[in-house]
Amino acid sequence: MSGHAPPSPSPESVVSALRAAGCVFAEDEAELILSTARTPAEATAMVERRAAGLPLEHVVGWAAFRGLRIAVEPGVFVPRRRTEFLVGQAARLLPPRPVVVDLCCGSGALGVALVAGLDAFELHAADVEPAAVRCARRNVVPAGGHVHEGDLFDPLPAGLRGRVDVLLANVPYVPTGEVGLLPAEARTHEPRVALDGGADGLDVLRRVTAEAPRWLAPGGRLLFETTERQVADAADAVARSGLTATVARSEELYATVIIGARPV
Repeated sequence: MSGHAPPSPSPESVVSALRAAGCVFAEDEAELILSTARTPAEATAMVERRAAGLPLEHVVGWAAFRGLRIAVEPGVFVPRRRTEFLVGQAARLLPPRPVVVDLCCGSGALGVALVAGLDAFELHAADVEPAAVRCARRNVVPAGGHVHEGDLFDPLPAGLRGRVDVLLANVPYVPTGEVGLLPAEARTHEPRVALDGGADGLDVLRRVTAEAPRWLAPGGRLLFETTERQVADAADAVARSGLTATVARSEELYATVIIGARPV
């Protein structure tokens, strides 16, 4: 045995393997894998995991989100590029020294991206999924925030009631009957609790809107993503809770965001 390390897989061989596995952006993915892997063996293992269908972000261990590298792990919801629109809408609403809560936080990407660059803020993130909480701590704690494990508002400190300026709630909104139609990457490798929103996709949202007014500061905002066909029902849920609903859309990112404002 020579003891020599195996050579790094060539970019061409990686592209070929990824393309054969059906990866549409094989060249970009190959470049990302080869630049992230620390050893030839790790590069080979990454290519094999990606070819087997693992999401690219889970393979390399991070996702790009609003210019940040967000740590992600297998079994944790991967932040979507379209959700950058939600964070952008929230950023326009921030007061000085904001109190921010990121519910159903997954990796914690939304809250971390929202407070990035701010000098003073209070950030709390919460998720019911233990794997997500572990992952969120890797992102949120170094950013100066706090992570809580539990169902929606339950684990949040009581002292936040009536103080939250921006409440981000990236709730699951896929109707139960349509979860099976999602891409295999999401269906197989992301937690069902992060995808399944109940019969019409709005079960979790209704629970959030019902309780949100008790947590929001006067003039505070709740922001969440939905689909165009769910807008009327989602806006109705917001209005029933006593918040004023407005809708923001991005055609470029195919994103629809509803903003619920608590009266001042």
